[in-house]
Amino acid sequence: MQFKTTELPGIGKKLSFVTAEGNMVVLVVHHSGKREMYFFEDPDQDEADFSISLTSDETRELGAQLLGAIYQPVDMDKMKIFKKQIIIEWIEVKKGSSLIGKSIGESKIRTKTGASIIGIVKGEDNIAVPDVDIKLHEADVLMVCGKQAQIEKLTKLCGGGTAT
Repeated sequence: MQFKTTELPGIGKKLSFVTAEGNMVVLVVHHSGKREMYFFEDPDQDEADFSISLTSDETRELGAQLLGAIYQPVDMDKMKIFKKQIIIEWIEVKKGSSLIGKSIGESKIRTKTGASIIGIVKGEDNIAVPDVDIKLHEADVLMVCGKQAQIEKLTKLCGGGTAT
């Protein structure tokens, strides 16, 4: 990514860059401290798709957040180690699954796959830590926790296959 800096006489500076997706972001920093940020979906456009005005404090806070002041994504090497241990995944119960119409307990998901259901999205309803008597239906989305191989077994069950 390459920044382009342009002097704006009587105003301040313009900083712009093109993103990896081909969009352009422009930041105009006024001598007064005011900042304006513009987003161009097409860098060749004359008018921005949207813009926002920021105070100097807001700009510093946004910059700090972009640099990871509150949240740091997991390093990919650490993620590979983590994925060998435990992951959380969302799996949809598809038409033809042997789980349809059975409760979590009846289906013996934990015994067959080793994975645990820690949440279910049933249409507009969200169920956190569901009881074993909750029945599963087509299009339910299961939030599951387990090792990669366990998740893969449960994905097969949800898709109509068998956990082997």
